[in-house]
Amino acid sequence: MDKSKRTFLKSKRSFRRRLPPIQSGDRIDYKNMSLISRFISEQGKILSRRVNRLTLKQQRLITIAIKQARILSLLPFLNNEKQLERTEPTTRTPSLRARKR
Repeated sequence: MDKSKRTFLKSKRSFRRRLPPIQSGDRIDYKNMSLISRFISEQGKILSRRVNRLTLKQQRLITIAIKQARILSLLPFLNNEKQLERTEPTTRTPSLRARKR
């Protein structure tokens, strides 16, 4: 088959258009936590536009809203599930300068 004929063949998979993640009635605001939390990863990072399927304007508004919510401590800056825990206390060894006295 020629290359010119291959480009015009339709794929056999059916393409179903996904619904947009932000509806027209949704307001992008730092107070709308149910909307904002959909665009944050488990670690607390802002997801990219490609992952979110947002327009450029929507991604900018989401980013600003997330940053405002973080500043107002509605969202954590980091979402670490593992808290820093020290099971064994570390003992400090005296430095060489202190030993020579």
